[in-house]
This record gives sequence, structure tokens and C-alpha cells, in this order.
Amino acid sequence: MPALLTEAFRHAAARSLWVLSLAALLGACSGADPATSNPGSQTVAERRAPHAMVSAAHPAAVEAGMSMLRRGGHAVDAAIAVQLVLGFIEAPETGLGGGGYLLLHDAGRGQTQVYDGRETAPAAAQPDRFQLLGVDMPLALAIPSPASIGVPGLVAMLAAAHREHGRLPWAELFVPAIEMAEQGVAMPARLQRQIEQDWSLRLFADTRRYFRQQALDEPARLRNPELARTLRLLASQGPEAFYQGPIAIQLLARLEDARWGGSDMTADDLASYRIANHQALCRPYRQWTVCGAPPSSSGGITVLQILGMLEHFNLGTLQPDEAAPWHLIAEASRLAFADRNHYIGDPAYVDVPVAGLLDPAYLRQRASLIRADQALAQVHPGEPGLRPERLERVAIPETEERGTSHFSVVDADGNLLALTSSNEAPFGSRMLSQGFVLNNQLTDFSFSPTIDGLPHPNAVAAGKRPRSSMAPTMVFDTQGRPRLIIGSRGGSRIIGYVVKTLVGVLDWNMDIQDAIALPNALDRGRGLELESGTALEALAPALQALGHEVSIVPMTSGLHGMERVNGHWRGGADPRLDGMVRGN
Repeated sequence: MPALLTEAFRHAAARSLWVLSLAALLGACSGADPATSNPGSQTVAERRAPHAMVSAAHPAAVEAGMSMLRRGGHAVDAAIAVQLVLGFIEAPETGLGGGGYLLLHDAGRGQTQVYDGRETAPAAAQPDRFQLLGVDMPLALAIPSPASIGVPGLVAMLAAAHREHGRLPWAELFVPAIEMAEQGVAMPARLQRQIEQDWSLRLFADTRRYFRQQALDEPARLRNPELARTLRLLASQGPEAFYQGPIAIQLLARLEDARWGGSDMTADDLASYRIANHQALCRPYRQWTVCGAPPSSSGGITVLQILGMLEHFNLGTLQPDEAAPWHLIAEASRLAFADRNHYIGDPAYVDVPVAGLLDPAYLRQRASLIRADQALAQVHPGEPGLRPERLERVAIPETEERGTSHFSVVDADGNLLALTSSNEAPFGSRMLSQGFVLNNQLTDFSFSPTIDGLPHPNAVAAGKRPRSSMAPTMVFDTQGRPRLIIGSRGGSRIIGYVVKTLVGVLDWNMDIQDAIALPNALDRGRGLELESGTALEALAPALQALGHEVSIVPMTSGLHGMERVNGHWRGGADPRLDGMVRGN
């Protein structure tokens, strides 16, 4: 073959590999991560405990949390140990380079608060951050760019919660994760599948060197000495090492060395990061009170809106193997997502009409739009306080969201904790620093700066938190006693996963494990999605007859929680992952 043709062939092959790999990157970011093929099962007795409990996505993380509880630790102590282990074992989903929301109920004070550790945009960020020549940048180009990386908030969030509630020494909480990262563990089967199925990891030196290389070993073993060194620094020097010390210096150096695109994150951006602290957002649902995270997350308010519409229908008389309840849930979700997409953003930058969106009269009016025998042809955002429907605007679905991890904890004193954290896409920005994945959370902003000619509520801005869908949730009875703790992974699908589980437990009186295992069905304003390979596939014709645009898709939720039943805790772990429940 002539040299010129050989060179052309090589270039063509390289371009094809890039196209295939970027397509794989988008596929990996769809939220349909590989589920566990043969999930283990726990007996009811194994899922019961009188005093304390942890439910998380991997047994090693659960054991790390339980070890802190057995030493008399607070739920926050257990949560830090769990989170650090998940940052090693579930590195694509969560870790030091990401952020999250921590929902905490203080049993002694009877107060429920939220630590908002969401990432923030650098001070230099502008609304056109993800625009190319006036049009939205392709997501596959935005994800592996330094422009996608927000100032991580997870470490600051954990440290703030520990300062206020921790009982055990900060450094002690790092020991399980450090030992695992140094000594290594058998590579989790799900992580192996994620690596095998995501061809885009081959494109990027960090993911190729760390994830793919270890997956190819025989037997595959996961070790991360770099992360162990980073954790030792954090354990000895505290969060200052991350935001102002040696970890910060190396993180910024890694961004400057990015494969393409320039970084505008500075030392001041890291040093000035602050968590936000809020009272939980709570609303009645039938005889219970449901609490979640307020904006910057849309998860809490959207879950509460959906429930606020569903309470006008007697779901308890319907069965999960019928089309009727899924139709009602889908319609309420469509209406809530229409409001979400038009109104919710970072409240430090946007006037979010929280009270209006959760007003009982407004939700009653919104519920009145739902017909039991026919799906709405078109859904619009409402106008809180004025009209349930705002005809001049059509609901605009947003770009896809991706991976995450959730776990739930209760300690012996009855303190409750639900923590959802994320890198955004599985494997984040495809960049690692000092053993941890760097997030791509800024792609959760709207790529378009305006909507209907007005500033988009979720447009990029300096120091702003991108809108999230994370939905750590707690339920209390009429006496203020805990009934349920739940949350999930799964991007904007999290909201539907949580609603399904709440309906399963509260309306259908299901064991929390059975409610978690229910097939997933949800509508985010882009059609009704039914979980593939489940009994819901048989309901597709009936739901289509009601006017729904139905698609059958894989949906790997990651629901982990527990419920209080007859004086004891009963836990549940999503069978789609490798998680489990332990208590004492």
C-alpha cells in the first residue's frame, strides 16, 4: 500500500475510533449503567435491626459505616466512612472530586437540615460557557473538557457536618478507605462491566491507565495507592489540604495539563468554596410529612410536587400490575418536570417560587388537569399563585443526566442521614487527580443561556451551583417519628425512582425491599419510560392506548434506605446494584 494511502488510512481509522468512542461516552452517560446480573438477596431477618443501620451500594462501604456505629459514632461519622469507601469502590460515580447533598435529622432537637455540597462554577464562568458559534456544544465534547469541572464540594460538606455532629476523631473515619485503597480488593463485578462497556475510557490517559489497566489484570484487582496518599493528607491536615493546601495545588496543575480546552478554575475558587446550609423542604403527603433537599437541587421540590398532585387520587385502591397508577404517576411527573425546568435554579441567583410551587391550592389545580382516561396532549409549566397552566410556554425537556450514588444511615440515638453524591457522568470528566475522578457537574447547567428570550434559571454564572436532581428523602408520621429514609442514583431519573418507592411503601404498604425492587417507570417530559426486562413491559400497550409515548429502556436505579416498622428498622438495597443492608 502506498505510504500516502497508509497515512490516510491511519487518519481515517483514528477519526472512526474517536467517533465510536465519543458515541460510547454519550451512551455511558445515559444513566443506563450495567445492572448487577445476579444480585444477592438478604432475608427479612438480615434486613432488620432494633437500633442502627446502614444501606449502601457495596458491602465494604456498609461495613465501614457499621464499624463506626459500633464504636458509638454519630450517623455523620458512619456516613463519612461509607462515603470514602464508595469513593474508592464506586469511583466512576462518586468521590472527593464531586459533590452532593446530605440530609440530616437530629433526633435530639427534632430538626431536619440539608448540607448543600454542590459544586460551583469558577468565578470566570460566563453564560455562554457551553456554546460554540452560538449553538450548544455537543455533550460528548463538553464532558472531557476542563470547562465541565466544578469546584468540588463533597469534602467541605463532610467536614462541616463532622464539625457540628461528629463524635469520633476525623482521622479515624478515613482508616477503612485508606486500608482498602492500599491493599486492594477484588474488582467489583459492576465496575468491571462499566469499564468493559465504555470504550471512551480508551481515549483518555487517566481512565486508560487507572481503570482499564486494572480491569485487564488476572484476576482483576482494584488498588489506588494515589488515593490512599490523598486520604492520609486529608485525615491529618483536614479539609484545608483539599481547598488551600497540597491537594488543591496538584488539582489545579492537573487542570492546566488537560488534553484539550483551557481551565479557568483558580486557587481563589477553591479557597473560597463554601457549603450552603438549609432547613429541609417538607410537605404533607396524606398522613405523613415528606422532607427533602431544597434548591439548588430540584429533587426535593419535584418529588413533593408529584406527591402533592398524586394525593388527589386514591392510589391505595390501585395495583402496581395495572396501567392506571403508572399513568397517574407519569402525568403528575410531566407536570412537575415542566415546572422544574422553567423555575428551578440556584436560589442565590434565581428567585425560585418554592412556596407557590408547593401551595396546596396550586397543586390541586395542577392535579385537576390530569385525566384518568387520557394522557395530556401537551404539558406546560404552570404559573404559581395565578394559573395551573401557562399556555404561552411549552415544557422543554433538558439534556440527559447521569450517574451518582446514594446511601442511608440511622444511628443508635435515632439520628437519620441520607446522602446522595455524584461525579455527574460515570467516570466524570475522564480526568483524575491524585487518585480521584474529577467531576463534570457543570454540564448540568443549561447549555443555552436563555429560554423564551429570558435568562435561563439554570444558566451558567460565576460561583453558581448547577441544578441537580439528587433527592435524599425522609418521611415522618403524624407524631414526628421517622417512617422512611430513601434516595437513589440515576440523574434526573432519581426523582421518579424515589417517587415509585414512596408510593410502594406509603400507598401500597409494601416492604421497603419490595418497593425498591418494583420496576421503574417515569416521565421527565420526554415520554413514559418503562424499565426493560420487567413486568411493566406488558403494560406498554395499555399505556400507549391512554396516549403515552412509551419507550422500553434499561434503568439502573440505586435506591438504598430503611423504614421504621413496629419498633425496629427494616432496610432495603437496590437489587440492580451490589449493595446491602446491615444493622445492630
